[in-house]
Amino acid sequence: MAFEISGNDKNVEILKMKKLIKMLDSVRGHGTSLISLSINPQDQTSRVAKMLAEEHQTASNIKKRVTRQSVLGAITSAQSRIKLYKTVPRNGLVLYTGIGITEDDDKFGFIVIDGNGTLIGTLSGNSREVVHKFKVELPKKHGRGGQSALRFSRLQIESHHNYLRKTAEQATKCFIDPETNKPNVVGLILAGSAEFKTELNQSDMFDPRLRGKVLKVLDISFGGERGFNQAIELSSEILSNVNFVKEQRLIGKLFQEINQDTGKYVFGIDDTIKALEMGVIEILLVGKDLDINRYVLKNIVSNELTIKHLNKEQEADHSNFQDSDTASEFEVEDKMALVEWLSYHYTEFGCTMEFVTNKSEEGSQFCSVFGGIGGILRYEVDIRAFDEDSDDDDGVAGE
Repeated sequence: MAFEISGNDKNVEILKMKKLIKMLDSVRGHGTSLISLSINPQDQTSRVAKMLAEEHQTASNIKKRVTRQSVLGAITSAQSRIKLYKTVPRNGLVLYTGIGITEDDDKFGFIVIDGNGTLIGTLSGNSREVVHKFKVELPKKHGRGGQSALRFSRLQIESHHNYLRKTAEQATKCFIDPETNKPNVVGLILAGSAEFKTELNQSDMFDPRLRGKVLKVLDISFGGERGFNQAIELSSEILSNVNFVKEQRLIGKLFQEINQDTGKYVFGIDDTIKALEMGVIEILLVGKDLDINRYVLKNIVSNELTIKHLNKEQEADHSNFQDSDTASEFEVEDKMALVEWLSYHYTEFGCTMEFVTNKSEEGSQFCSVFGGIGGILRYEVDIRAFDEDSDDDDGVAGE
């Protein structure tokens, strides 16, 4: 439906659009994992859908597995989005699909340490920054004349210890947010040309909150900024897989709750929505390509509103658009992809939301077996018990 935006509302919409464009400009993908699709107003969605199907068939022949999965995932996402439009909007349509990282969201920390000094830096998107660096003069392996071997050894150990302690303290200052007391990076790379990097990672002086973020310990040939650049180059594949690893851990945690039958889990569309409305979900897990639409339906006789979540098969069943008691027709007040609706509203339920792809074995199982939607709960809840209570209440009310 066409409508005019005026006054302050128009300014707000312009501001939102500028913010969106800035965010999209900062997104970076690994290889060909992102797709930009521009469709002019005179075009037809059926033609674009056919083109995407052909591209999907071509991409299936890509030999490299990681690249093939990235391209297929992006095309599949584009196909699911284009299905939401029967015709191209009057101003055209632009789709951005795939898996990428943004400079604002994904920042990685680097600690480059050797016998000459330490450099602490960050990498976000294509922007690298040296946050802090300092030099150090450690005692050489051979002592000066007049020093006993025991005294020199003690000085060497003490200097070594103080150096590691200073590096650990600076790492905490740079990578722990003082307001949240949590790491401000999604992952850490420790790099160096000597044994210092390994000793730092194993040291009790190294903040355990940061140790849990260490993605890789790298051997490099240089220190300082030259070593920083080398560490970035050697860790490019590791950083591209961070979301993949995060996804595996989240799904693994859900499966662990299920296997142990803790009652702190939920899956499937109906139970997940109920738990969400109860406010008991801590982490909401949603399949990135979940093909379910959220309908707001109005009974044309009583004007009562009903919310339904329907997949393709259910959408084809006309009975889902009728009142089960009176057979009155439902009028569609609103229709939106559930993934999109949740991305707008999940914060209202006090939870965090994480997307799951089918690229890992765990993710594929979550999407195919568990319905592509679920959650990890704050505490044990028997969702089915609430269903029974609701049924009992309905029975009393009907008498």
